Amino acid sequence: MYGWEKYLSERDKKHDELWGKKELYGFGSKPALVLIDIYYSVLGFKREPIFESMQMWPGSTGLEGWEAVDQTAELLAVARDNGIPVIHVKGLHSGVNHWGRRKRKQVEMSPEIRHRGTQIVDEVKPIEGELIIEKAAPSAFHGTPLTFQLISLGIDTVIVAGETTSGCVRASVVDGATQRFRMGVVSECVFDRTEASHYMNLYDMHNKYADVVFLEDAKAYFKQIGAATKTKIHA
Repeated sequence: MYGWEKYLSERDKKHDELWGKKELYGFGSKPALVLIDIYYSVLGFKREPIFESMQMWPGSTGLEGWEAVDQTAELLAVARDNGIPVIHVKGLHSGVNHWGRRKRKQVEMSPEIRHRGTQIVDEVKPIEGELIIEKAAPSAFHGTPLTFQLISLGIDTVIVAGETTSGCVRASVVDGATQRFRMGVVSECVFDRTEASHYMNLYDMHNKYADVVFLEDAKAYFKQIGAATKTKIHA
């Protein structure tokens, strides 16, 4: 159970029986792990319930976000151990006009604190050799070198973690599928500010653009790729 079931009406469930996705699309032999927008301003510097965290960071995802980060750290460790390329994507914060049109609540804070909010959290921070891409749009692909980098590495499958499920994750998954990459979304490693948006966007992505998989399945996939790579090297 992925969690979206409780948001489906009886009509929706019947529609799924007749039309819904019956099996996974499947992943390829050359994956990359792409982590999207996992920085402090969407989590807070302290682990607090969402409404407490929002007092300083109105866009916070609270404890649910931190739980997803911890599970992403597990996935990241497995990716690194098995030679899976890792790419970090974050927002561009250098004076570029924001893509959103909704006026957001602003909290007064020092430039130093605001800058720290744009930094990737320590739990999943990049290490030497991992690419960091900054974007000025919801999608990790739009206006960035991500596609070129994936092609240069021979990548056929993009496994996604990060936030928000309904926003930048979904936009990236749709663009990745449009460019014919096999897209995967790890259900425990993506997060959002509202539960309904999270689960219904998982449901949509799974049925249209990607395979939504559990963390243990994603880890097993990376280990399988790593083992196959080691076998080729020693053959």
